[in-house]
Amino acid sequence: MVLTCVLVCCATASAQTIGHSVGGRPIVVRHVGPRHAQKEVLVVGSIHGNEGAGIAVTRALRKATPPPGVELLLIDRANPDGSAAGTRGNARGVDLNRNFPWRWRHLGGVYDSGPRPASEPETRALRTFILHERPAVSIWFHQHLNFVILQPGADAALMRRYARVAHTRAGRYPQVPGGAPRWENHVLPSGSAFAVELAAGALPAWRVRAHVRAVLAVAQRL
Repeated sequence: MVLTCVLVCCATASAQTIGHSVGGRPIVVRHVGPRHAQKEVLVVGSIHGNEGAGIAVTRALRKATPPPGVELLLIDRANPDGSAAGTRGNARGVDLNRNFPWRWRHLGGVYDSGPRPASEPETRALRTFILHERPAVSIWFHQHLNFVILQPGADAALMRRYARVAHTRAGRYPQVPGGAPRWENHVLPSGSAFAVELAAGALPAWRVRAHVRAVLAVAQRL
């Protein structure tokens, strides 16, 4: 598959459309730092449309200065239809964090995994982009459990460093079938992908700043 993109330069970042949702909304990545840097850090503000607090962090990171040799890849909304509707799933009701093609299995209800692995255009766009860029670290924001999930296959020291700098706890959580970080750690074993569960509601400004510092602290260790 050919990765198509549209680049739009702005003051602090360049915006790249990597695909479109079921409803035709763009999925946009913003690049901060040197393009094609030696190391890249992907940060996804929201993959569930009703869990949008992480978008405040990805927006704040647009103005950040990454460590030398590191580029930030920032996605505010991986599920723009769900964000517009305030729903967990996409416009077809599919939970995108159950739709990735590793340990996928059919699920219904609120965790609807779709009719087959990577059945959704949002999943396919993210999969193509990630395999193209091969980020060293990927951080996926969720709600409402309020802790860093220690993801098997990811660097435990990096995840615990994130938790310390962000002033939050770290802990284990059952692995979900078809989950994005789980898939990413399988296909990119040299990288580290993990989820950060934020508290319910909007993030206060001090917590946004803490998570920005945590992302940059992880990037500093690469």
